[in-house]
Amino acid sequence: MVTRQAAAFLSLSPRTLEKHRVYGTGPVYRKLGGRVVYAIGDLQAWADLGMRQSTSERARTTISPVGVRR
Repeated sequence: MVTRQAAAFLSLSPRTLEKHRVYGTGPVYRKLGGRVVYAIGDLQAWADLGMRQSTSERARTTISPVGVRR
């Protein structure tokens, strides 16, 4: 998927996904020539980092906001 499609898949704006790419906090991507592309499995794996069963569950991993590295 290209950035626009990947962002829609994750319910993010393309710009937010681009910022995650710059800061290294986003999903794994590939460069094919000048194009950035994402595999669905990589997008799902990144989204799964935020998976929780309850609000009281302690996070083992966290998806950082754009610009914040943890």
